[in-house]
Amino acid sequence: MILVGVDGSQAGLEAVGWAAREAALREVSLMVAHAMPKWAYETETDRYAEVARWLREGGKSVLAAAEQRARREQPKIIVETTFLADDPRAALITAAEEAELLVVGSHGIGGFRGMLVGSVAHGVAGHAPCDVVVVRGLPTPPRGEIVVGIDGSPASARVLEFAFAEARLRGARLRAVHATSYAQPGRAALDEVSEMTWPSAGWHPDVAVVEEVVHGHPVEALRQAAGGADLLVVGSHGHSTFAGMILGSVSQELLQQSPCPLVLVRSVR
Repeated sequence: MILVGVDGSQAGLEAVGWAAREAALREVSLMVAHAMPKWAYETETDRYAEVARWLREGGKSVLAAAEQRARREQPKIIVETTFLADDPRAALITAAEEAELLVVGSHGIGGFRGMLVGSVAHGVAGHAPCDVVVVRGLPTPPRGEIVVGIDGSPASARVLEFAFAEARLRGARLRAVHATSYAQPGRAALDEVSEMTWPSAGWHPDVAVVEEVVHGHPVEALRQAAGGADLLVVGSHGHSTFAGMILGSVSQELLQQSPCPLVLVRSVR
């Protein structure tokens, strides 16, 4: 099951569209969730009943619009909707226990009812029990390429596993990018990248792979490489050195700067 959070914003609807297409590729169901304060979900009779009722009715409209978008994108997938009675970050993290992927928009409507504001994307990206996709900068049209950032850390194996599997699902090319502080990366650096990619490549021989070593900061290297890409895939944590490719700080910066949908892969499941 893929879980997607919505709040009524355009960014939320774009996340739903992306999640619906991904659900069709994976042949799994889609759960569309909208969070509201617990008191609004439960209050029926006290002095705040009218406000609570307004919030619930608004939430129903949000879910209905999101379900309509999902069914328009992919009529054949199973789509369900649900209310989450809690802070959106905590609610999505809990609901994602049963999901293989959590999808959110990069920002939302803000204000009291805002669900997918940047703080929510940041909050779930660091703590969700599954891989997280933050939908931003949808390519038009996509170029049929997935970009993956690797650094040789133990987490890179899972990041590559996700990226190869996604490339195979989409029939896309995979570009593996490794940033280094060396001024002129040589053959040894490319051999190092090949050594990182070959285990996953062996399981997915039909995926075309481009290996690239870039001098510079990981954020800028990945941002440039991912322009117009279908996806940018990184780990949620990585090395603690400047040359580390999948730093927590790098992931956080890419939440703001990624030019395409960003996947944050957990190191363990």
